Amino acid sequence: MSVASPPPALDAELAPALAVALAGVDEIADRLFAGWHVPGLAYGVTLGGRLVHSRGLGTLRVGEDAVPDARSVFRIASMTKSFTAATVLSLRDEGCFALDDRIDRYVPELASLRYPTADSPPITIRHLLTMTAGFPTDDPWGDRQQGLDIAAFRRLLAGGLSFAWAPGTRFEYSNTGYGILGRLITNVAGAEYKDVVRDRLLEPLGMTDTSYVGEAFEPERLARGYLWRDERYLDEPSDPYGALASMGGIFTTVEDLSKWVGFWADAFPPRDDPEGRFPLRRATRREAQQPLVDAGTRLDHATPDALPDLERMGYGYGLFIVDDVRYGRIVGHSGGYPGFGSNMRWHPASGLGVITLTNHRYGPASQLAKDLLNELLRAEAAPARRISPNAETEEARDAVEALLVHWDDVVAANLLAMNVELDEPVETRRDFVETIRNRHGELTRDEDEPTESNTAYHLVWWLKGARGGRVKAEILLSPELPPKVQTLGLTSVPEPSAALQRAAERIVEMLTAPEHGPVSIDWPSDLSVGSEVDVSAVVRSMRATEARFAPITLGRPIDGDGERKATFRLDSPNGRLGLSLELSADGACLDRVTLTPARLVPPPLD
Repeated sequence: MSVASPPPALDAELAPALAVALAGVDEIADRLFAGWHVPGLAYGVTLGGRLVHSRGLGTLRVGEDAVPDARSVFRIASMTKSFTAATVLSLRDEGCFALDDRIDRYVPELASLRYPTADSPPITIRHLLTMTAGFPTDDPWGDRQQGLDIAAFRRLLAGGLSFAWAPGTRFEYSNTGYGILGRLITNVAGAEYKDVVRDRLLEPLGMTDTSYVGEAFEPERLARGYLWRDERYLDEPSDPYGALASMGGIFTTVEDLSKWVGFWADAFPPRDDPEGRFPLRRATRREAQQPLVDAGTRLDHATPDALPDLERMGYGYGLFIVDDVRYGRIVGHSGGYPGFGSNMRWHPASGLGVITLTNHRYGPASQLAKDLLNELLRAEAAPARRISPNAETEEARDAVEALLVHWDDVVAANLLAMNVELDEPVETRRDFVETIRNRHGELTRDEDEPTESNTAYHLVWWLKGARGGRVKAEILLSPELPPKVQTLGLTSVPEPSAALQRAAERIVEMLTAPEHGPVSIDWPSDLSVGSEVDVSAVVRSMRATEARFAPITLGRPIDGDGERKATFRLDSPNGRLGLSLELSADGACLDRVTLTPARLVPPPLD
């Protein structure tokens, strides 16, 4: 069974693309849920701080007709850490302490802590926020301490803690550390932890369906937690509020979490607008969403021949930060607990977010959330907030284009920073510009090709030549005032030869022909290759490319000399690739064939 909640009105220009993507989201949820032993699932999609889609599958309580919806209450476990971190930061912003203060100044039970080495630094508040205090990972032990009596927790701390690392040297996930932060909040604010979170965050955000106490909700809205064992669901006990509630104690709903996701996503991009209604400054919220420590790299292969999913993991303050090779920065946190599994994640560049809640022990909510958000991003359900060049960079582009028409040493001297002459003589640059003019003829801006910017002071754009071919231009401005061009890159890309163009078309045809599948692609018999080419490796790469990126279309050349070498852009709804080809000296065969994934999205908004 399923229940879908009607979304609020959407902007007209977003509605069609988003509606298509949401249909794909529901198909993914249906397919994955059908393969789980999980009683119930509630999920939602947010955009620009609004809940634009929500749905429930299964049941809140086994044996009952109680389909989850956006107001159903689940325990969210470690997603709670983001609330704890935000509360700590609010106290920091008020001047109650500094993040580099020793924690034992505020939690005196830790004053006699024995450190692992004589040269270990004392644990600071920052160490606890970033999981670098040195404590060993305490999953699943920590999950069973949720309702620990506060007096017992004080005795636990006073009795000493074990260390896996010296503080400040390595990330290691710690529920205990966030339990200590709960005591910090209580001791500094002069009120119990849960009440401080309520007063500082929940009430200002209008999160009226969020609490640390299950009894605060109507029983019919409350999800019960389960474990699938011996072909049946077993009830999981639910701990009461206790000393480690600060690491995983919150009960809440998809509807309320959409406000929480919106609270974090609203911090981007940095801007001059008034701060608005949110209880933390945008700068503080952005600070929490930076990868302050390395939390590892994840490399997943769908099949042995598949191109890998590569993610760099970082941890900020109560939040994981993932840099995805396709979509850029994604922020969020998962939650796993006896009886429950949950996840929230959002994409700062587009404002899209996803929330998934299940009522099963460590339910697979994280993989579902990842798949749902990837589907939205793949379908471009919202326009990305791309980095744009500022006025100074736009003016520099105009000046570079003027130099390409007619080189003027005085104009160049005023435009280029002092390092440019040292990096490469201006005479050499002037001669290359002359070569470009002779090769391509009059150059005009290629408006069909999108520009790229890593920062407001960086710009890549393309120009097309009246005699054919294109020129890629790249500039980076210096930090001085007024800024000057410290990097000027010009890449001449002639039109590829007929042999290179034909080879590229033939390879892409093999990648997109409907009669071919991931296991039937073979090397085209009408394309000769040199003895140094490992054809079997190229075919494996083609199969993996087809499986992951099809349908694929051949784009414009982006590099090469046009005669023997060319790199073509390959476009796909699932990403962008480069196809690099090199002919033998006599042009009779291909000496190199390489398929390389490329990043489609703008850099992270940090």
